[in-house]
Amino acid sequence: MLRVVIIAAFFMHGMAHLSGFFASWTASTAGFSERPWVLSASVTMHSGVGRVFGLLWLLAAIGLLGTALGLATQQPWWPMLGVLAAAVSLVAIVPWWNTVPPGAKV
Repeated sequence: MLRVVIIAAFFMHGMAHLSGFFASWTASTAGFSERPWVLSASVTMHSGVGRVFGLLWLLAAIGLLGTALGLATQQPWWPMLGVLAAAVSLVAIVPWWNTVPPGAKV
């Protein structure tokens, strides 16, 4: 049962990271505001730097979804992928913390 809960958490976290990718690469804001937390005011979700971070959000999403799949199929590599995906997740989200929709911060 605990394994299923952990799989669900990795899956939901991975799906949530897709919003950061869509916010920077599509016309939809996905609930994000344009102003970053750490970066200069000229850097927005749709700027070049914002799009690079959008790719990091996508990479984190793929890693977290892969982790869920690896755990579900009992692969030996899932913990390492989970750690790497979590690190990419932090790098992608911290500069944009104030732009993230409130529900996603949970």
